Amino acid sequence: METESEPYVRLATLRQLHRVVADLNTARSLADTLQTVVDGIVVGLGYELACVNLVRPDGDLVVAAFAGDPAAEALITGRVGSRASWERRLTMGECWDGLRFIPHTEGWVLLEDDVPQWHTDGPDPRFEDEWHPEDRLYAPMYASGGELLGVISVDRPRNGRRPGAWGREALQMYAFQAAIAISNARLRANMQRALVRLEREQQALRASEESFRQAFEYAPSGMAIAEMGGDQHGRLLRTNDALCRLLGRPASVLRRYSFSDLVHPEDIGTLLRTSAEGGRAELRLGRRDGTYVWVSLRNSVVADAADGPRFLLTHVEDIEERKRHELQLAHRASHDSLTGLPNSAELRARLGARLCRRPQSARASAIEALDAAFEGRDAHGGQPGRAGQAGPDGYEVRAEAGGAGEHGFQSDGPDRYGAADPFDFPGAPAAPSDGPYDHHVHTVAPATDVDDGTKGLAVLFCDLDGFKSINDRFGHHTGDAVLIEVARRLTTGVRDGDTVARLGGDEFVVLADGLGAADAADLAVRLRNAIIPPIRVDGRAVRVGASFGIGWASCGMSADEVLRSADQRMYIEKRSRSKAHRRAG
Repeated sequence: METESEPYVRLATLRQLHRVVADLNTARSLADTLQTVVDGIVVGLGYELACVNLVRPDGDLVVAAFAGDPAAEALITGRVGSRASWERRLTMGECWDGLRFIPHTEGWVLLEDDVPQWHTDGPDPRFEDEWHPEDRLYAPMYASGGELLGVISVDRPRNGRRPGAWGREALQMYAFQAAIAISNARLRANMQRALVRLEREQQALRASEESFRQAFEYAPSGMAIAEMGGDQHGRLLRTNDALCRLLGRPASVLRRYSFSDLVHPEDIGTLLRTSAEGGRAELRLGRRDGTYVWVSLRNSVVADAADGPRFLLTHVEDIEERKRHELQLAHRASHDSLTGLPNSAELRARLGARLCRRPQSARASAIEALDAAFEGRDAHGGQPGRAGQAGPDGYEVRAEAGGAGEHGFQSDGPDRYGAADPFDFPGAPAAPSDGPYDHHVHTVAPATDVDDGTKGLAVLFCDLDGFKSINDRFGHHTGDAVLIEVARRLTTGVRDGDTVARLGGDEFVVLADGLGAADAADLAVRLRNAIIPPIRVDGRAVRVGASFGIGWASCGMSADEVLRSADQRMYIEKRSRSKAHRRAG
């Protein structure tokens, strides 16, 4: 009879299998898929109890779905069995192709392990293939890569018998389809989580970009984004309104430029160092009207871990007012508050910058120079050596037109300058390095008052004659006005590169470079004649005279020594003239 019904059993089994497998594909989530798996076993494969034990990320298996008995479902759903216990079960009993059957005669040893289980007591089987309540049948589910996804556990077949060949085949096929459905459900769940995470990240990115856009556009100071690398390195990609207002150019025009096109020529090196390293610098940028504005640039290199630097974010702050105050403070510190001329400290600084500690010695004669070359000694008694080599101090000097010698070069003629040991005095500039190629240009004074063609740095010390009587008679207001006018006349009477400074009181100093003795004398006469004309103050005319002393700056002297020399010559000149002649009326 069983043999005659076998085709029917096969057909019925296939229909049920097709129906429950179709239901697997309708589940929308992983939880729904797991519950559909156990429901399909109970409804379509003829078992009263079924559960799915799903492998967790840590390897243990958890009861993820149960069907057939609400009490058992409430008791064991969510409980966990260790991976070791499950591997022990899947190696015991009888192997029915892809299934694992553990009869009650062997399964009693599993009653105390940690795998969640539900069973009822019952009588011993009355015939060979009768199902015992302690029998266990497992259908492992494997992913496409061969790793274990979970185990389907079934119990209590409705016909009370162990499944036959077709029943086993149906359960095995169902477990295979269930593994596919669970893998797909997991994939969908992972994709949904990834999409949710991506959407959140995109929302956060949009919010961040909007925050950056608002901070960039509405920042009170200038902001710019510049390109990094490539042929367009440094080109401005984006600017905010504050930078456009600062530079007087619209954003569409600024995108044609880079900061190197806008920076002051003297500040290009500072800009390039700042762009390369990222950091902060103070420099000048050109406005549309041709003027320059002082700004503080703070650069940040925005980099991508994979692609390297992408662009340069630049913060541009207007520091014109601060720079103006700094220049004013520096000017006040170095200039006279009444006349606006350089003060005594500034005068000494400018004079000291032209002087070094090594004095120029007298020129060697042509015969002495030749003797030094042939006798193995220099013209000044130095160590033996050939002509053209460094002297005892490591310097060679050649005579230059205008009276200056430059270290490190052999003279074009027989004359040569040596150098003595350095002088050490306050305010003198640092001595040139002791190498053979020092390019300091010596300042040389004319040898006598007779103009022999030597040009030097003339220091004209001026003292006003008759100023004290004006100050005492008409007051300090008139005296200040006279000093201001004298300063103006002196400044007008010299060249652009010359310096007119006020030492204090009624004393002024003029520094004029490149003059010979006759030139300096002519300049003193011109300046004296410029001071003599009457000066009108508050409707009255007053007159002062001027006495000039001409000194010459020379390397080896300090600034104070140069000024003292010119001051002494001024007093000699003042005493050489009568009091009546010193004043011009």
